[in-house]
Amino acid sequence: MAGVTERFEIIDERFSTLVKTSAQVELLYQGCRWAEGPAYFPAGRYLVWSDIPNDRMLRWDETTGTVGVFREPAGFSNGNTVDRQGRLVTCEHGNRRVTRTEHDGSLTVLTDNFGGKRYNSPNDVVVKSDGSVWFTDPAYGIDSDYEGHQADSEIGACHVYRWDATTGDVRIVADDFVRPNGLAFSPDETRLYVSDTGSTHHRGGPRHMRVFDVAPDGTLSGGSEFATCTSGLFDGFRLDTAGRIWASAADGVHCYHPDGTLLGKVLVPETVANVEFGGPRRNRLFIAATTSLYSVLLPVNGALRR
Repeated sequence: MAGVTERFEIIDERFSTLVKTSAQVELLYQGCRWAEGPAYFPAGRYLVWSDIPNDRMLRWDETTGTVGVFREPAGFSNGNTVDRQGRLVTCEHGNRRVTRTEHDGSLTVLTDNFGGKRYNSPNDVVVKSDGSVWFTDPAYGIDSDYEGHQADSEIGACHVYRWDATTGDVRIVADDFVRPNGLAFSPDETRLYVSDTGSTHHRGGPRHMRVFDVAPDGTLSGGSEFATCTSGLFDGFRLDTAGRIWASAADGVHCYHPDGTLLGKVLVPETVANVEFGGPRRNRLFIAATTSLYSVLLPVNGALRR
């Protein structure tokens, strides 16, 4: 039977098997201005995330529960992910680029322009199993000095891009978004989900998620609307091993079945920006929400971050 507990809202009965209503939504850290981009490192049992307006990245240690500064300044970093070699890949609003942190701590710039024009402000990023890096490029980091540096768009539009790990070439894979934001692959990488948060700047603009078919050569087709957010906007999101989408929203984390049905919600007292599955069994959902980092233990397992 559908219903609301203190921590969960069960909309579809299928959601009742995806959460434990006795589980706590734990507050792990508080003190950010806008928490974003959580990325979990299994080898070190720690989580890195961005505090964009404070221009820093923070690190939560799973073994001790302590939090420290991972990098400051951080180029007004936003989205982060971990590639197949265990390296951190980061979207930097301030430097308008995508970087990779090598195992020795040095930074490699993967891409900072398209056709000689600087990106707007790369926002969120995923790495496919072939090593290609896919990222969105809305203009939030150049809209003002709050999350980057105010500037005009050189490209003049907001696109989704693919960086080729073999050649280093970059191409636009989707060019019909208002403000592309979060993105993630299905577990088998045949589908790509991308959110559009265009309503932040356009009355009646998009606040939905779209889904594309992914061809072996990396081209996209389709792009139909998958779901519209019922509370605020979809920002970042991740998938579990069954292909269910766990998406950020204004009132918490919304869980969608692959058929587009809203199954239920993890209720959070702050607007959620992004999520990440982590822990030794990838069944701990980390939640970056406005000023804080939360987590909740689930009876489901997250897919590898794609």
